[in-house]
Amino acid sequence: MKILIGGGGTGGHIYPALALARYARSKDSAIDVLFVGSAAGLESKIVPDSGFKLITIPASGFRRSFKQLGLFIKDFLRGVRRSLKIINDYQPNVVLGTGGYVAAPLVMSALLKRRPVVLHEQNARPGLVNRWFAPFAGRVCLSFAETAKKLPPFSKPLFTGNPRASEVSALDREEGCRHFGLDPGGKTILIYGGSRGALKLNQVVSAYLKEKLLPEGVNLIYVTGDIYYDEVAAELAELPGGVLLFSYLAEMPEALAAADLAVTRSGATTLAEITALGIPALLVPSPNVVDNHQYYNARILSDRGAAVLIEEKDFDQIRLQKEIDRLIGTPELLEEMSECSKKMGVTDAAEKLYRCLQEVAV
Repeated sequence: MKILIGGGGTGGHIYPALALARYARSKDSAIDVLFVGSAAGLESKIVPDSGFKLITIPASGFRRSFKQLGLFIKDFLRGVRRSLKIINDYQPNVVLGTGGYVAAPLVMSALLKRRPVVLHEQNARPGLVNRWFAPFAGRVCLSFAETAKKLPPFSKPLFTGNPRASEVSALDREEGCRHFGLDPGGKTILIYGGSRGALKLNQVVSAYLKEKLLPEGVNLIYVTGDIYYDEVAAELAELPGGVLLFSYLAEMPEALAAADLAVTRSGATTLAEITALGIPALLVPSPNVVDNHQYYNARILSDRGAAVLIEEKDFDQIRLQKEIDRLIGTPELLEEMSECSKKMGVTDAAEKLYRCLQEVAV
């Protein structure tokens, strides 16, 4: 089977696709996977570094200004022409679109060439590209069951979960703690701002640590993001005991496994990871994303008792201290949140999406 995957721009569109690709290869080494993305997106580095081939096409985001609309249309048409050639040359059995503007030309080309299309929507609120093409796709696979109500008429939704969950669920807590030299008998908090880091999160956490508000005996794995690391390291000067500071962490599955509590954004990949392991969370959605989709992602976990939602405008070191002290100091509440989180985790998401592709493929 040949699988052609299109999507990118951010880690939220790329990591689930890579998880699916790795799973498919593990099931059948003869399966061929080809990625299509943008030279400007994260996929241009992440996909080749993961051992998969990537072909880039012209693509730009949809904006409502006249000038930006013209650029979008121009790049979309160029992207379609390039995608048609890719499909003609590659002859995929199925095309998987994971969202983002770069997926639009490829999915359109696949429909024009009458190739089976499956879409994967990572967020609670479906993105614009997936809303456009959902009625024409063979299946629209969802990370949240609630998303089905927000799809256009004639869509064919299927709740699969997010394939990234399958890649972190195998590790246990002791293994994660051992990796970082932490005592499994103590409590560990993981703080990170998603694939790019987060300015407000770093500002608040830096102030929290400078004021020595971290509870005694609690360990902290703190991932700043590459662009914020030097500033945070200089701000903190000497790290408090039990604090491990990283700019980027390739061993994120181990860090997640070690965590008793996560403080993070609410991107789709992040939520797939923490629910797969049943990690209670303080979620601070980014307000700077399309359609405020991180807020709606976080709301689902909050409504089900798996997380505490704090809007960025209400997030400061005092609120952070209050919530951490409350949760770390109430083990039964932390355990209850963990159970709620586990109930949401879909640890066989990669298998479900892979099976869907097999069913739709020609």
